[in-house]
Amino acid sequence: MPTIMTHAIVPLAMAAVAGRARISPRLALAGAGLAMLPDADVIGFAFGIEYADTWGHRGATHAVAFAVAVAGAIALLWHEARSIGAFLFLAVAMASHGVLDAFTSGGLGPALWWPASDARIFAPVTPIRVSPIGAGFFSHRGLLTLQSELLLVWLPVCALAVAGVLIRRGMQRTAS
Repeated sequence: MPTIMTHAIVPLAMAAVAGRARISPRLALAGAGLAMLPDADVIGFAFGIEYADTWGHRGATHAVAFAVAVAGAIALLWHEARSIGAFLFLAVAMASHGVLDAFTSGGLGPALWWPASDARIFAPVTPIRVSPIGAGFFSHRGLLTLQSELLLVWLPVCALAVAGVLIRRGMQRTAS
């Protein structure tokens, strides 16, 4: 898995491109939270849930269907998430977690297509170093993981966000 902060950068960048008129700061923060949420599945280790189980780490909580279901539940409970745009933003924000995990170099792949399939899959290329779980995050390996994420996720995502914001602002000026 990428580090928790890296999962949050994707929806924050999407929100920046969309602009405050479409994605409010509260919705953007909710998206960032949802992008980090799937890794809460590590609590299962304390209850005897094995890594490779359906509800183990990178299992069902990392699936696209799970992201859609959670975004739907939030839309039912939170007025600000009831538009189709807000719902889609939240669903994509949470689903981005499993997609990023599919590009990592270790562990089991995420169960992206659960419940249709329990298969743990990786992307055809896996350039992102897998993050150590727990205290290992504060090790040399954790530092190498952060370096990998900065180069392979943060820089490209931030560059795309800046380009998207500039394009959006240019289009707004043209329309005025």
